[in-house]
Amino acid sequence: MREPSPLEQLEEITMPWYVYVAYFFGGAFLANALPHLIAGVSGQPLQTPFASPPFKGLSPPPVNVAWALANLAVAYLLLVRVGALDLRSWSDVGVCFLGFGAMVLQCSRSLARIRKQAVP
Repeated sequence: MREPSPLEQLEEITMPWYVYVAYFFGGAFLANALPHLIAGVSGQPLQTPFASPPFKGLSPPPVNVAWALANLAVAYLLLVRVGALDLRSWSDVGVCFLGFGAMVLQCSRSLARIRKQAVP
């Protein structure tokens, strides 16, 4: 039996593009879970899609914990079940980190804007 060529080995290693998309959004869902989990566990209300009005009103701590757990479940599905995130792979971790960073920046901008509107 012949040994595979370097190009054939590369084709075996390369992942489909949608796995990287899953890693990006998995990182984003992971980042979105953090503020809700921290607020919920510390007993603080925070904005969720279930507030009235959605994304502007405050949801009670149990709702924030539930929303954080839902985000963690989606992150798990995207990072571990769609693909097998390899923490030793720069490309895997880099794409996940880009999604994480994008969501963290969006959350900080959004929460700052909402809190600025709430203060007279």
